[in-house]
Amino acid sequence: MIARVSPLLADLTRREAEGRPVSIGVVGAGQMGTDLAVQIARIPGMRLGGIAVRNIGNAIDMAVSVGHRRDRVVTAKTSSAIDSAIERGALPITDDIDALTAAGRIDVILDATGNPNTGTAIALSAIRNGKHMVMMNVEADITIGRYLHAEARSAGIIYTGAAGDEPAAAIELIGFAQSLGLDIVCAGKGKNNPLKYDAVPADYEEEARARNMNPRMLVEFVDGSKTMVEMVAIANATGLIPDRPGMHGPAAARETLADILIPKRDGGVLAGKGRVDYSTGKGVAPGVFCVVESDNPRIIERMADLKVGKGPYFCLFRPYHLTSLEAPLSAARAVLYGQPDMVPLDRPVAEATTLAKRDLAVGETLGKIGETEYRAWAMTHPEARAAKAVPLGLAEGAKILKPVRAGETLTYDNCAPDKSLIVTQIRHQLDAADAGLMAAE
Repeated sequence: MIARVSPLLADLTRREAEGRPVSIGVVGAGQMGTDLAVQIARIPGMRLGGIAVRNIGNAIDMAVSVGHRRDRVVTAKTSSAIDSAIERGALPITDDIDALTAAGRIDVILDATGNPNTGTAIALSAIRNGKHMVMMNVEADITIGRYLHAEARSAGIIYTGAAGDEPAAAIELIGFAQSLGLDIVCAGKGKNNPLKYDAVPADYEEEARARNMNPRMLVEFVDGSKTMVEMVAIANATGLIPDRPGMHGPAAARETLADILIPKRDGGVLAGKGRVDYSTGKGVAPGVFCVVESDNPRIIERMADLKVGKGPYFCLFRPYHLTSLEAPLSAARAVLYGQPDMVPLDRPVAEATTLAKRDLAVGETLGKIGETEYRAWAMTHPEARAAKAVPLGLAEGAKILKPVRAGETLTYDNCAPDKSLIVTQIRHQLDAADAGLMAAE
């Protein structure tokens, strides 16, 4: 028998033996929610405590499809009903997020929805009820994550990005490099799909069916929006910045990342060090990378001897990220150790802004990310403020005030975000506070 060498697994196994597994509440029952339901059941010392979802029938079908007995899947309307179901070994499903977050038998919440406003409401409910929050919703995190992190910190709980997504995987490499005393030059990911800025769901229905995906979600990857969002998330958790609007996105292969994503003076494309970027080159996706540098001849000699590269620039590389399969580990670390895997800085350095995919007419109401109207574009935070750019997380439900041509930036002059949304209200508070701080400086 192979010994279990993970300290985290040892601690979880101990919790299992003591009859107090980490109890996870999941919001959402789509692709990510289904993965979570499967994976949580496979990790000792963890259990799926409950699911909150709009369509209870779909969630019940999902739970049964991944192995839960139908007679042990129950509908619960209140937090006490959720607790009662957990205590008798059943899986409660509710359409009330507050009921799930208020349940005493739930330790931590995972958001698997992907909608910025919904993710904001989920996180606020979790924090209000003293539950740790694992935010798989990167779109919400880049919009108001610093506010949610501050609220969680004040409440004495953990707010964290999720292990398994590219941002947290890249930050793992960055932290490793910093621990070795290496300087960070550039960090990022390989783009999984061919980049097509004007992609729309109608063109990807067949591929989406073959991959068991929603066409809109597939387009969010193809049109570059997801890449922009993820690079901004890395930036705002580390202080690394986009080198230029939209970044470079070179076709750098895995073997040439440390030759290309380096400063121009050394033959690369970057204006300086401390950047985020992505690659469309061969062998990089679905991995993440961190280009590092050392000025010590002995370190350079040893790393070159160990086949990391030729130096003085080297590329640390992780060839995979396991998305929702890894996310439960963030929940475990939050509960067992009070440890986040990824948190935003108190002040942002980058912004995911919004560009029109097509001409937009006055009066149009914008749909979801990955549809036909807009896509994401990464900029530094000062650049975005100067342009009065509307953050991507506020685009859904916004109304067009003036004609916008394809490729133009959506700004507060030509586009009005929906003020009724909690994510819009919080973001406006943050922007006003930023303006005050800048004026004081």
